Amino acid sequence: MKTGTENRKQAIMAGVLGLLALGACIYLYEELFAGSSPAPVQQQPVATTPAANTPEAGPSNEAGSVAKAVGTTSGSLDPTLHMDAMLVSESVVYSGTGRNIFSANSVPVVPIPNPIANARPKPTQVAQTGPPPPPPGPPPPPPIDLKFFGIETGSNGVRKAFLLHDDVVYTASAGDVVLRRYKVLVVDLKAIQVEDMQNNNRQSLPLLTN
Repeated sequence: MKTGTENRKQAIMAGVLGLLALGACIYLYEELFAGSSPAPVQQQPVATTPAANTPEAGPSNEAGSVAKAVGTTSGSLDPTLHMDAMLVSESVVYSGTGRNIFSANSVPVVPIPNPIANARPKPTQVAQTGPPPPPPGPPPPPPIDLKFFGIETGSNGVRKAFLLHDDVVYTASAGDVVLRRYKVLVVDLKAIQVEDMQNNNRQSLPLLTN
C-alpha cells in the first residue's frame, strides 16, 4: 500500500511538470513566431457629431456650425512602388535646343531692332534748318562830342569853325586838333568834317541853327 501511494504521487507530479513544460513551449512559440508579424490594425469607428440646429443635435449655444469628422486617411496609404509609372518617366527623351547652360558661348544672339525716329522734331533741329545768323560785328564808334554852331572867314579867306565842348568854346580851322583827339579836316559853310584819331572814325557835324 505504501509503495502504490508513492507511485501515484510521482505520477501526479510528473503530469503537473509536463503541463508546465507544455505551457512554456506554447508561450515561447508565440513570442518567437507570432510576435514578429505586425498585429492587424483595427480601424477605430468614427464618431460623428450631429449637425447643429437639427432635431438630433438639439439647440446649440455656440456661434457657427459644428465641424463634422469624415474619417481617417491611415487606411488609404499604399507604400507599394508602382514600377509602370517609373518606367514611363525613364523613357522620356530631352528635346531641347542643345544649349549648354554651363557655357557663355552658347547664348543665342538676339538682334536689337533700330529705334524708331521721333516724328516731332526737336527745337534745336528746327532752329538749324535755316541759315546760321551772322556773327555780331564790332560795336559802332562813339559819337564825336563836339557841336558846330558858327563859322568865321578871315581876311586871308581861311574859315574857322566855332566848336562847343561842354561849356568851353573852341575855334579851329582845317588841320587843327581839338582836345588832343579831334582833328578838323574840312570846314564848309554848313558842315565840317572831323576825325576821331583814337578810333579812326570820321564824322560830319552839321551847323546848328537857332
